[in-house]
Amino acid sequence: MAGASARSRGWSSLCSLYLRVHSVPPSCGRACHGWQHSVKSRGLLCVMPSSRLPVQAQIRLYSSNEPKEGGGPTEGNAADKSTAGLNPGKSELKSTLPHDPIQVKVKAVLKKRDYGSKYMKNNFITGVRAMNEFCLKPSDLESLRKIRRRSPHDDTESFTVFLRSDVETKAMEVWGSPEAIFRERKIRKEEEIAYKENLFRNQKLLKEYKEFLGNTKPRLSTASMFLKGPGKVVMVAICINGLNFFFKLLAWVYTGSASMFSEAIHSLADTCNQALLALGISQSVRTPDPGHPYGFTNMRYIASLISGVGIFMMGAGLSWYHGIMGLLHPQPIESLLWAYCILAGSLVSEGATLLVAVNEIRKSARLKGMSFYQYVIQSKDPSTNVVLMEDAAAVLGVVMAASCMGLTSLTGNPYYDSLGSLGVGTLLGAVSAFLIYTNTEALIGRSIQPEQVQRLTELLESDPAVRAIHDVKATDMGMSKVRFKAEVDFDGRVVTRSYLEKQDIDQVLHEIRQVKTPEDLEAFMLKHGENIIDTLGAEVDRLEKELKQRNPDVRHVDLEIL
Repeated sequence: MAGASARSRGWSSLCSLYLRVHSVPPSCGRACHGWQHSVKSRGLLCVMPSSRLPVQAQIRLYSSNEPKEGGGPTEGNAADKSTAGLNPGKSELKSTLPHDPIQVKVKAVLKKRDYGSKYMKNNFITGVRAMNEFCLKPSDLESLRKIRRRSPHDDTESFTVFLRSDVETKAMEVWGSPEAIFRERKIRKEEEIAYKENLFRNQKLLKEYKEFLGNTKPRLSTASMFLKGPGKVVMVAICINGLNFFFKLLAWVYTGSASMFSEAIHSLADTCNQALLALGISQSVRTPDPGHPYGFTNMRYIASLISGVGIFMMGAGLSWYHGIMGLLHPQPIESLLWAYCILAGSLVSEGATLLVAVNEIRKSARLKGMSFYQYVIQSKDPSTNVVLMEDAAAVLGVVMAASCMGLTSLTGNPYYDSLGSLGVGTLLGAVSAFLIYTNTEALIGRSIQPEQVQRLTELLESDPAVRAIHDVKATDMGMSKVRFKAEVDFDGRVVTRSYLEKQDIDQVLHEIRQVKTPEDLEAFMLKHGENIIDTLGAEVDRLEKELKQRNPDVRHVDLEIL
């Protein structure tokens, strides 16, 4: 007590000396004694003894004959001038002081907390993560505090989480040290690896067992995809092109025609490429996994791209080669009667497959509200597009080959037949170039149509909680699946009002009346501030759900708060 009294007297003496030097009335010095604050006068700082208040009070002193920053003369100055004639003694007394009485301005500021570079005490973790990372059992989590939070998934409203600090404390209580937790985690990792190896071995044995005894399991759901839509078109094309290849190959062996050889190679390329498309369709319906969170939809585009490259290498390349060799080393051609018959049958079958593809594209384009041309150019369904282009090229190729063979029959000049082979190769090269271009554009991620982007943006901007939308990106992920991303400037007043509408106003007013100290104010603001942030998250979820409901093509929505 003696030391505190002496320290207080020392501060008082220092403050009195400062006030005398700067001609500040001693009454102010007595009034300021014991405050935690900073006194500023003309740039000099005097620190007073601190109290137990958890705030910092800044006191700024202004003399009445010196205007404050941005202000005019004070009222005290004008009052002194008006009373100078009525009380000359007082006026003379004031004239002896170099400055007039001061004005005090107090500003309370909460102390800033230092959280450091890494702060995880308030983090939430799920029960599964607590058991995996901290090697706990479900029974260990029952005694911990359970907190209900909004779920990030569309299929659940809320889920239970735990404070990370509580989980860490429980883990230390169960295992005793971080080293023990690390050893247990390593053991569990080794067991997981062994389990996966056993699972792979068991699956292999099960597969061998099914091959030996036969599989009585019902047909998989992927098989039903080849009974309708693009799968049906691809399967029909595989069957027809396979038969065409067989008969064209026999006709080439019989006649030796270069054009017939090109047509046989053309049908073989179509059959192989459409088998690749069937593989892409079956792979595209696989369920998304952690390694591929957006699914395997692009497998159709990858299969179509490889198909285009295959057409170019196998179909166009061999046709050009055979046509050039026919020009360099012409050979007489045998009777072309069988070749004409096979080409006529091929024209009918290829035309039938072409009609199936055209009808499927028309139906899909009508559902999307697009024209036939737009649907094909934008490659909305790559599998059907490949069948359409291949069969269109097949029909034109048959007509071209038949024309050149007819000229050879009439003139006896085999060069026409070789030119027909070159023409079929050029046609296949053009088709492959188109398929490579459209599928590459789809794979690199292109934007949807500006009209669709504008419609999505207007839907967001028409919401009362949204002030503005910035940096909009709407990407076509393939197969009419859109990923939408935007920076959203929310109206904080509307969000806060939405929060207050769900609260008991009388209870909130009662809590406000209970605020007496800075600690009470901090507790009040932290409670309601966290709830308002949760309300903002709920608004984001609501907007994302509305976008998906009104636009079925939008599968993934990322709204970032600006």
